[in-house]
Amino acid sequence: MAINWFPGHMVAAQKKASEALADIDVVVEVLDARSPAATVNPMINAMREARQRPALKILNKIDVADPAVTEAWLRWFNAQDGVHAIGLSCKKAGESAKVLPEARKLVPHREGPLKRLRVMMMGVPNVGKSTLVNALLNRRIANVGDEPAVTKLIKRYDLTDGTWLFDTPGLMWPKIALESDGLLLAANHLVGVNAYIDEEVATYLAGILLARYPAALKARYGVDAASCDATGVIEAIAQRRGYRIKGGSPDYEKAAVTLLNDYRGGALGRITLETPDSRDALVAAHQAESAPPAAEV
Repeated sequence: MAINWFPGHMVAAQKKASEALADIDVVVEVLDARSPAATVNPMINAMREARQRPALKILNKIDVADPAVTEAWLRWFNAQDGVHAIGLSCKKAGESAKVLPEARKLVPHREGPLKRLRVMMMGVPNVGKSTLVNALLNRRIANVGDEPAVTKLIKRYDLTDGTWLFDTPGLMWPKIALESDGLLLAANHLVGVNAYIDEEVATYLAGILLARYPAALKARYGVDAASCDATGVIEAIAQRRGYRIKGGSPDYEKAAVTLLNDYRGGALGRITLETPDSRDALVAAHQAESAPPAAEV
C-alpha cells in the first residue's frame, strides 16, 4: 500500500520556508528516533542544501527507542557532510538545553548582538517539533497536539539569549518514494489517519517486531514468534484481548489499533523500526530497481 499525505496548506508552507531560509543560519530538523531515516524530509534537505545551510538533526523520543540502534543512527548521520546529530527526549525536563549550544557549534561566526543566531525548526508533522519549541521558550506558545499538522504558520520567537527561533509547520513531501517509509510514518502516527488503513500498517509493524523484537510480543501478548507470522500476531492479539465482531470472528481492526497504540505509547518497550544497515540495503535495492536497463551491445 502506497501512503502519501500532502495537504494543500503544505504547498504554501514549503514555499514560505524556502524563502525564509535565506535569513537562517542553521536548520534544526526533528526526527523520530524510532524511524530516523524515514522521517527525514527530502524537501527539507534540498531546501537547506540549496542555501548551503548546515543541519542539526534531532533524534527525538530516544526514551522509547532502542538505545544501541540510536547510537548507530547518530554515527550514521554524523558521517554526513554539513550534518550534526544528537539524541534527546523533548518531553524530559532539561533535554532541550542541549539544542542551541550544538547549533552554535555549526556557525561559530554567529555570536554577539550584531550576529545573533537564527535557527529554523523543521520536521514532518507530529514528530515533537512544537514540544521542543515550547521547551526552548520555557513556556507554552507553539500549539501541541496528538494529530499531525497542528502548526500552520511560520512564527518567529526571540529567546532570552538573543537567538531568533523560527517554527515552521510540519512538512511532508508530495510523493513518498519508498513504500516502507510511508508505512513507518503511519506506524509512528506522523501522517493523517485518513491516509492509511490500520490493519495494513499494523501488519507491517508486526512483521518488524517478529524479526527484531520477538520478546516484546511474547511479553505483551503471549505471541510465539517461532510459530506465527505478521497476520497471526494481529489475530493473536484479538484472541488474547477478546476482540470479536458480530458472529464471533476476530476483530482485526481493533487488534491492529491496539498494536499501533501500544507501540506508539511505549508499552512494548524501547523499539526502533529501522537500522542504518537496513536503510542502506533498502535504498540500494530501490536504486537497482529504478535504474534504467543496460543498453544492449
